[in-house]
Amino acid sequence: MTPTAATRPLVVLDCDSTTIQDEVIELIAEAAGTRELVAEVTERAMRGELDFAQSLRERVATLAGTPESVFEETYRRVRPTPGIHELVAAVHARDGRVGVVSGGFHEVLDPLAVDLGIDLWRANRLEVADGALTGRVLGAIVDAEAKAAALREWAEAERIPLSATVAIGDGANDLRMMEVAALGVAFNAKPIVRERADVSIEDDLSLAIPLLDRLR
Repeated sequence: MTPTAATRPLVVLDCDSTTIQDEVIELIAEAAGTRELVAEVTERAMRGELDFAQSLRERVATLAGTPESVFEETYRRVRPTPGIHELVAAVHARDGRVGVVSGGFHEVLDPLAVDLGIDLWRANRLEVADGALTGRVLGAIVDAEAKAAALREWAEAERIPLSATVAIGDGANDLRMMEVAALGVAFNAKPIVRERADVSIEDDLSLAIPLLDRLR
């Protein structure tokens, strides 16, 4: 049976520590020699203790002077989360779409999305000048509101009702898109996210597949 518009799912995932097991900015920072500092700020932001945009700018500033070759090196180290391939395949089997919206960076998300078969993605972009990172982010920062807006925009563009949408994330920055979606799924999540999510799963994204049958 061909899925109807109302049963075609849109599943939107956070990237770092959800679609992948890593925090990309920490991998880049390791090459820059600032990983410990960046990890501390990341943790505070994920717990909701810091404004995300401010914390991102603070972390990115530590990367100034890092050669742009760090992007390729970082991508080679990224580890897709168990179950992501199965989840993408299950959504596509239902004629649905998978999106990834990230507070991380296009420079790593672009090749990742292609390799995983992701349909839609959005992230921040790092400024590069003379072959090195400047320590600045280009354009508007993808924060919690931008993630929620992306989910709405993609649902409208794909003619998928919000009642057939799922948002999956692990940090405070994912809460707004989880509120917009019909089903908010906490994945290996911080306590504040587990408390406010509709469902909580751990370790394997394929555990989200049965949830697709709840959508209308």
